[in-house]
Amino acid sequence: MRLKIIQVGDPVLRQTARALTPEEILSDETQRLVRDMQETMYDAPGVGLAAPQVGVSLQLAVIEDREDLLKTLTPQELQEKERRPVPFHVLINPKIVQMGNDSVDFYEGCLSLAGFSAVVPRAPAVRVEYFDGRGELRRIEATGWYARILQHEIDHLGGGLYIDRMHTRTFTSLDNWNRFWKAKPIAKA
Repeated sequence: MRLKIIQVGDPVLRQTARALTPEEILSDETQRLVRDMQETMYDAPGVGLAAPQVGVSLQLAVIEDREDLLKTLTPQELQEKERRPVPFHVLINPKIVQMGNDSVDFYEGCLSLAGFSAVVPRAPAVRVEYFDGRGELRRIEATGWYARILQHEIDHLGGGLYIDRMHTRTFTSLDNWNRFWKAKPIAKA
């Protein structure tokens, strides 16, 4: 079932989401929420969706950067962003356990800020610990765009949005991004 994506201004997006217990992870309700979030993310389309974005204040996110979404990018963009397909997976109670001090700037958007984008500095590599949809502890070491997606979704679970981290002068509507900034290097923004 496709869920409604909550937009900026709704208090649920600014709350720290509650961790799930092992029993809750395996519950039919949580498994149904995961399926519904996956369908909603595909339909949007997006590469990640956190439970607070559908009005549920739980430490749960789904991620998938599908091959078909990469077809709109040039080989140069794919290389610059270190963007590769990422298979579907569920993150429950995720924690960033390691992140470097350096950062990389790219335009970023969010399904909960429909129609807008801004340049956001993010760590180019992270290590994340989380529970998967079966309640098993997992670790990810991610780089490039995948690291950015993880940081973005984990921010949601702590009540954060990309606008909290953005370079404010770069905030733009998607129409104007396509018109003025899409083909320009980030340094020009």
